[in-house]
Amino acid sequence: MSDPVSITSRENPLLKELRKVAQDSIAYRKAGRFWVEGDHLCSAALQRGQRPAVAVFTEEYWPLAPVGYAQAAIKNIVIPVALFRELSGLESPAGVGFVLDLPASAVLQPMVSTVILDRVQDAGNVGSILRSAGAFGFRQVVALKGTAALWSPKVLRAGMGAHFGLNLLEGVELGELLALQVPLVVTSSHHGELIQNLRLPQPCAWAFGHEGQGVCPELMARAAVPARIGQPGGEESLNVAAAAAICLHASSLGNH
Repeated sequence: MSDPVSITSRENPLLKELRKVAQDSIAYRKAGRFWVEGDHLCSAALQRGQRPAVAVFTEEYWPLAPVGYAQAAIKNIVIPVALFRELSGLESPAGVGFVLDLPASAVLQPMVSTVILDRVQDAGNVGSILRSAGAFGFRQVVALKGTAALWSPKVLRAGMGAHFGLNLLEGVELGELLALQVPLVVTSSHHGELIQNLRLPQPCAWAFGHEGQGVCPELMARAAVPARIGQPGGEESLNVAAAAAICLHASSLGNH
């Protein structure tokens, strides 16, 4: 465990770099690092074998911090609460955050149960879908160009640790999906067989589309199985994250 370094100036170069990574949704791409904060996400990272490049603690939290946090980090820094607030994306700053190195460039796994995100733009929706993917046994998420940045702070918060158990690819072109060798299942509010009546293939790739426009016509045309979620209540459509949870749960059931 490295001894903590105390930083009290907001002009400190390391803090300037951390602010950028913690606040800018795509800064991680240039920095090669991303920011998570709070006990839940920090613990989830450590449980998946992540080693923080930097662990950041408030002066108040440091004496109470789990020993494992400090032992795992390459570098520990302690800062005043006021400076931590400038890093935090939370209304009530958690007191601890990790800076983690981005995983090495992921390679598309052609035979793995997969979730495809087609221009899903809301960070909360993307993070929620990642949580559902992890919960229901999908191990790969492929984000097409136009989808919210997967490692942005908001998506990481919404993902609640799911990132660390998934093979994540982002900025993928539509043509690259030809490498997938599992059937494509596409959901629509207007087309396809009701999901409860389908024998869903295993493994498969589920595609979920833009909040307003849905899945693009090119993906729809490639669908081996078009599926529809029945909505007897008469609503026009479901939120994409809610639809994904229903679909991925249906795929996880053993009676199909």
